[in-house]
Amino acid sequence: MNPYQKKRRWKIFLLVFAIVIGGASVFYSDFFVKKMEREEAAQFQLRIKVLEQQMRMMENQQLTEVFETIKKNNKMDMIITKPDGSIYLWYGLDSTKTFYNVDDKNQKQQYDSLYFVHQLRKMKAQHKPAIMRGIYDEKLIVYYKDSFILTQLRFFPYIQLGVIGLFLITAYVAFSSARRAEQDQVWVGMAKETAHQLGTPISSLMAWTELMKSKFDAEDDPLIAEMENDIHRLEIITDRFSKIGSKPILEDHVVFIVVKNFVDYFKVRTSDKVTFIIQGDNQVRAMLSIPLFDWVIENLLKNAANAIENEGTITINIIEHLTKEEVFIDVSDTGKGIARSKFDTVFQPGYTTRKRGWGLGLSLTKRIVENYHSGQIFVKDSELGKGTTFRIILKSSITYEPTTNTGVPRMG
Repeated sequence: MNPYQKKRRWKIFLLVFAIVIGGASVFYSDFFVKKMEREEAAQFQLRIKVLEQQMRMMENQQLTEVFETIKKNNKMDMIITKPDGSIYLWYGLDSTKTFYNVDDKNQKQQYDSLYFVHQLRKMKAQHKPAIMRGIYDEKLIVYYKDSFILTQLRFFPYIQLGVIGLFLITAYVAFSSARRAEQDQVWVGMAKETAHQLGTPISSLMAWTELMKSKFDAEDDPLIAEMENDIHRLEIITDRFSKIGSKPILEDHVVFIVVKNFVDYFKVRTSDKVTFIIQGDNQVRAMLSIPLFDWVIENLLKNAANAIENEGTITINIIEHLTKEEVFIDVSDTGKGIARSKFDTVFQPGYTTRKRGWGLGLSLTKRIVENYHSGQIFVKDSELGKGTTFRIILKSSITYEPTTNTGVPRMG
């Protein structure tokens, strides 16, 4: 199992674990809420019976004092109305938003009607009303709403899930940032150490080739020339590794020429069964670090060549997007293709389909394109058994000033 698959399994495990915790919390909270609902409903029925008995036993002149006593001890919000909807009594509501009085002359109850309308609407939405009998055995309708604690408990599972989710997101971001920083340090350390180790043998090889040319009079020998090309290539590779971790110097280059120069070097060191085609715009320019950008093209071409089992074609198409002032570089092959579900996975460190290999090529490629050239790279298209196309997007160094007739290019 490669490191990416292990990391993915850990992510799935943590996600399932969080879902189990959240589900158990919601289930227990829901069970507790329903239990409190039943208890409040039973308490509501009990209070109705108590009110009915008290109303039958007390004289009218004593009724006001009894109501005041009940209101002080009653923590449940209740509204009692007559059949016509007029307010008869209320308990537990916000005293700062209600007005309750009895006019001695007209014997009318006065109250804040808008507040009671709002409270009644809320109570009707929560529970069915109950029927009780008043002092003169008249029919009364009783409404009530959930207590403040029960209302809070209803939202508690969602708050808890939100806190758990926030914690997981924070932990994931923190661990990912720490891991990425650690990986960056490892990349930089390994790259600079590799550059340092390559320095001595490259210097020796250069000396040996010079000795061979002078001793055997081989100034024009094609084999010596190819050896020098390879030594020069090693120097470029050393320069690449030495640049990792530091900001590279980007210079203005014709993209077509840069790509063609590397392909000319690469194709003579690849199987004759693979055909290379370079096409598209041969004038578009971009800001590049050639040693690093060659590394990008090299990794893409190597992957393309490895994907071709027998004979095949690798096509590099360079396109200028005038509107966005961007350069598109499409590297296509006729190899075995990539499953759509793996389009993002192929850029993960450690991902490889080969028995041998570290799975670092495309990960490095993505870093070079995005971090050093401020560009983008992605799998544009792929079909199993038919081939794959990778697209690189770079900012063009040629900008266009719109005019009334034609766009006049100028160097950016």
